[in-house]
Amino acid sequence: MAFLYTLAVCISAALAQTGWQMPASGLASMSHYDLPTGYVGSCGCVGDSSGNYPTAALNQLAYGSAYVYGPGCGRCFNLTLLDTWTSTPPFYPATHPSVVIKVTDLCPGYSAHCQATAFQPNEFGFYVHFDLAYPSLAIPDDSFFPSNVTKYGYTDFGLWNITYQSIPCIPNWPGSSNPEAMGSVPNMGSRCAPLPTPTS
Repeated sequence: MAFLYTLAVCISAALAQTGWQMPASGLASMSHYDLPTGYVGSCGCVGDSSGNYPTAALNQLAYGSAYVYGPGCGRCFNLTLLDTWTSTPPFYPATHPSVVIKVTDLCPGYSAHCQATAFQPNEFGFYVHFDLAYPSLAIPDDSFFPSNVTKYGYTDFGLWNITYQSIPCIPNWPGSSNPEAMGSVPNMGSRCAPLPTPTS
């Protein structure tokens, strides 16, 4: 365990030295993962935010740390679906739904799709990857992700090309109106309070 902690600290220091900063908007890839309702992720955000409101993990490079409490914690983004990566042929939906998420977790650099570095993008050519907490009470199963069951035989494409835009959490993130869903778990030293929105 001590070795893993030391390794994480070294990786975080290396990230800081590269000077790479996540642009406030751009293109990214997106997957989804299971996150239990009430779970406290790597950011230390209060459990009421998980499952009850849209949240996501951010890839290690954009998150800014290989361990916990990275600079990406507590930021909110508007994510808009574009098209899919894994389907054959590619799926170009007629609608492009958006969701405002809050970053509450880390997608570590050894995970699939989250391995981008300051010098090399992930396998899709992106430096930013979001891992959406889904299925979730906060995101409708039958209406958020477009699909064509008749053509493809399934509804979950798994991986998407998206656009992202950094936006203020208040009032845009649905959980911002609930004090119980804002802020950090006490005494954890985390940084999950709403942060100023970068302009570049």
